Amino acid sequence: MFVENNGYVIAPLTTRSVNINDTSLFPEALEGLMDFVNLIGLDTRESYLTLDSGFDSRANEDRILFHELVPIIKPNLRRTKNTEKIHARLDAFNETVYKERYRVERTFAWADSYRKLSQRYEILEATHLGFRYLAYALMNLKTFV
Repeated sequence: MFVENNGYVIAPLTTRSVNINDTSLFPEALEGLMDFVNLIGLDTRESYLTLDSGFDSRANEDRILFHELVPIIKPNLRRTKNTEKIHARLDAFNETVYKERYRVERTFAWADSYRKLSQRYEILEATHLGFRYLAYALMNLKTFV
């Protein structure tokens, strides 16, 4: 989940043990994101929130709109037979904004290059999260050095 606001990208971390689907974590992650945004006083109204097609549902769209964000969710067209409906959904989809996800996805891929983060070995969630923050700090340090 990514919110783009004036060139900044916010990606909250919600971690759980293995075998928990991302879509079931979405409501909690969105609330955590909005709590963080309110805490730092960032105005995210009319900012984009991009998600892949696994999150394509009316309930998720409603959650996003409730927080005054613009949902950019790749349409999941499985079992859609009506061509007019398919064209309407694809026309409403903002491909240009969705492609910006690649930068953030690439950052997550860089984080996976750290062996300690590629698989979760820690029992405590706080330890795992700490190693993630350390990896992100090292990635940022590389850009300034």
